Amino acid sequence: MIVTVVRSRESECYMAESPRILLVEDSTVVRTLLSQRLEKQGMQVTQAENGREGLTAALSNTFDLIISDVDMPVMDGFTLCREIKKNPATRRLPVIILSSHDTEGDIDQGFQVGASAYISKSSAPNELNAAIKKVLESYRIHRSHLVLVVDDSLTVRGMVKNSLEKAGFRVTTAGDGKEALDHIATALPDLILSDIDMPVMNGIEFCKAVQNIPDYTGIPFVVMSANGDRSIMRRMLSQGAASYLVKPFNLEQLVITVEKLLSHHILLMLKDKQRLEAEQRLFLAGITSLITALEARDHYTRGHSESVADLVCKMAQHMGMDETDIESLSTAARLHDIGKIGIPDSILLKPGRLTDDEFSIIKSHPTVGNRILQVIPSMRDLLPVILHHHERFDGKGYPDGLRGKKIPLWARMTAVADTYDALTSDRPYRKGMPRDKALNIISEVRGSQLCPDSVDVFLEIIEKNGAGQHAAAAMQRTVEA
Repeated sequence: MIVTVVRSRESECYMAESPRILLVEDSTVVRTLLSQRLEKQGMQVTQAENGREGLTAALSNTFDLIISDVDMPVMDGFTLCREIKKNPATRRLPVIILSSHDTEGDIDQGFQVGASAYISKSSAPNELNAAIKKVLESYRIHRSHLVLVVDDSLTVRGMVKNSLEKAGFRVTTAGDGKEALDHIATALPDLILSDIDMPVMNGIEFCKAVQNIPDYTGIPFVVMSANGDRSIMRRMLSQGAASYLVKPFNLEQLVITVEKLLSHHILLMLKDKQRLEAEQRLFLAGITSLITALEARDHYTRGHSESVADLVCKMAQHMGMDETDIESLSTAARLHDIGKIGIPDSILLKPGRLTDDEFSIIKSHPTVGNRILQVIPSMRDLLPVILHHHERFDGKGYPDGLRGKKIPLWARMTAVADTYDALTSDRPYRKGMPRDKALNIISEVRGSQLCPDSVDVFLEIIEKNGAGQHAAAAMQRTVEA
């Protein structure tokens, strides 16, 4: 689902991302005019004046697209395209043929050598931009997708792999179903192409195994087999196969089938993602209201959840986490104390020391929060933070007494941020500590109460942001004065 969103953004602003274009054209005038036109649209253009020069440039640099003329000295455009598609290092690179030759024979030859599009120079003013956008979108989509090819024939695996890689896909291969399952466990493919008759684990058993594992059931499964028996086809389709190709098949037909299945799969995922996002927005709005109501009960902890989320996000950014994980971690941190909704005010707001029984009730808030959120499927990844942010690195925490790195990383990070904000905030039973004293305490419990790695990251971001925070505080004091 996440891939779908990225693809959509790319399709809307591909011009803004400075695609790297290799322009191969023997005419200096045409080459210059085209370069200027493409650069005005935000593209980075490298020029070559014949196919040989273009091939050298393609092998020594990184490009997103090649636009090539056909009639050129030294090496023509068709030969260039053929060489590009022959070389494993460049075969996934898309090529647009831009030529004054536009007969049916010329166009057919262009596609036969592997071109992604064929534009006549007379049509270029009206068609080139759309062709570039379409090809770049397709290239980006294909580049992000991994196809698993499973067949006991090394020849078939090689042919299918080469064809898919020429179309821009990433491809991994396996010789039987068991080997394929091992592959899936380490790198989840976006689509599976599998033979039926294989040793160790055949395609029927492999398809069943895939469909029986919840995390794998959404992967489109395509059968490619020499067995054209109608009953076998129906059996495989009833088991969850998305399509059935009978060998020998046309390799171009195979590529088109893969493209269509993935496009359809993306649309379904996008719709599902949009539905889930809408549900999650409504749910989070309700939860946020509950958190606001919870913190309104106690002015001492007002804003605590937001402060913890802000600190955890800074830690995650410092660690190089991707934006999707940071967003999820931020949501989890904002909700980490949701279980306190079930704690009576007489205990939650008590200014004095808690009794053992009262502290036991306080200690129930992680499990209460987990119970509140576990009924929402989209909250599944957040639950470890809710449930385990009071575990201790030495195993003396609650609710499960987890030790060391058995405590989920996000929960360990949240525990550090939670501790710091609790130490520096006013509470019914004490005033908040000065920043430096709180940092000393966090350093002292590094490795016992708190995860040492998470503490180190936290101290690094505090040190990094310290100067800016001191300046902002001084400015605020000046304004208040």
